[in-house]
Amino acid sequence: MAGVSGKASARVAVLMGGPSSEREVSLSSGRGCAAALREAGYEVIEVDAGPDLAERLRAIAPDVAFNALHGRWGEDGCVQGLLEWLRIPYTHSGVLASALAMDKTRAKEVLRAAGLPVAAGVMASAAEVRTRHVLPPPYVVKPNNEGSSVGVYIVHDAANAPPALSADMPDMVMVEAYAPGRELTVTVMGDRALCVTDIVTEGWYDYDAKYRPGGSHHVLPADLPADITAACLDMALRAHRALGCGGLSRTDFRWDAPRGLDGLVVLELNTQPGMTPTSLSPEQAAHCGIGFPELVRWMVEDARCDR
Repeated sequence: MAGVSGKASARVAVLMGGPSSEREVSLSSGRGCAAALREAGYEVIEVDAGPDLAERLRAIAPDVAFNALHGRWGEDGCVQGLLEWLRIPYTHSGVLASALAMDKTRAKEVLRAAGLPVAAGVMASAAEVRTRHVLPPPYVVKPNNEGSSVGVYIVHDAANAPPALSADMPDMVMVEAYAPGRELTVTVMGDRALCVTDIVTEGWYDYDAKYRPGGSHHVLPADLPADITAACLDMALRAHRALGCGGLSRTDFRWDAPRGLDGLVVLELNTQPGMTPTSLSPEQAAHCGIGFPELVRWMVEDARCDR
């Protein structure tokens, strides 16, 4: 189904909140997007997504669903499938790309097959990870299908004991070789990689650093050698295409500078980047001369079914 017209009379349902661990981030994203969409001239209905989402959408009868959900159910293909069933055009990626990108293990397999460098890793039971080093330190332990650095543990090279994972970690977790270096990220908007941001923090780029004002410092465009900048832009676009993404996506990297191009590693791709006041993708768009209302208008016009 083709994208909808950007006419001011279009009715847009902004889906936000939901039941995932990233609910608060999603509410912040959704409210910001709703305000920008109203500024852009749309009729906007804010929808805190719950078990009655299908009934509410039938009652609202929107022209477009702007998907500002984060985490499970919102960016893993579930709500995308519901929107396909209801034949409501929606923003961001479709069912398959959303499900693939949310499953970190399968996404890495696709990216590796596309010739992109990814960190070595294995899936292991949380019980085993609590009792022994599954990989030689340093390594990272994280859920296979969460975002926003939820439930991430870093085991440093001097660690004498395996990590004491919390009881709410899933039964199976991803254990991944630690990729040292600078944290870089690139937003892809349709078929265009916008720019490279260097994310500077005092420690790990965790949930707090991502969403607390002042938690991180963003340098854009990143001060990088030209070949590293070009490689990041190229790899982000290739990752977007390899997973079959649509709309907006953001690919995160680590770069170990002493190793040059060999030190560049793709960490993961986010099919629904945050749209909060501290978020990276709106910041990159603004750097490229695309204001927030213009960005969300483009996303509405790009909305479709049958991704």
